[in-house]
Amino acid sequence: MLKRVAIGLAACAVLLTAAPAPAHHAFSSEFDVEKPLQLQGVVTVMEWVNPHSWIHIDVKGAEGVANWMVEGGSPNQLLRLGFTKNALLPGMEIVVTGYQAKDGTYKAVGRELTFADGRKLFLSESAAGVQK
Repeated sequence: MLKRVAIGLAACAVLLTAAPAPAHHAFSSEFDVEKPLQLQGVVTVMEWVNPHSWIHIDVKGAEGVANWMVEGGSPNQLLRLGFTKNALLPGMEIVVTGYQAKDGTYKAVGRELTFADGRKLFLSESAAGVQK
């Protein structure tokens, strides 16, 4: 009897400490393959967060400067693709190719990033053609 109570308490403890996983979205639910874009701008912030990293860049346009959010792969994916924590710092000029969000906001999913010196990095394993 005591063993069953201990197992029951342990099971309850595990269930109570379980945190809900954040929802993951499919490309087609948020981004439009019919809206390819190329953004040239200056990095303001690089967020190394799961499940997707985010690059914030200031892009000059006809209506002034817009701060774009560009989604990349997970931090782990970016490290495997050649990124380091110091590869993309505030103030760096970059060009990003990708696809705009369906809602028309200043949000995109990135495919490839090009540095001012011409070096290129993919922003997700699927963009690099890597098989999982």
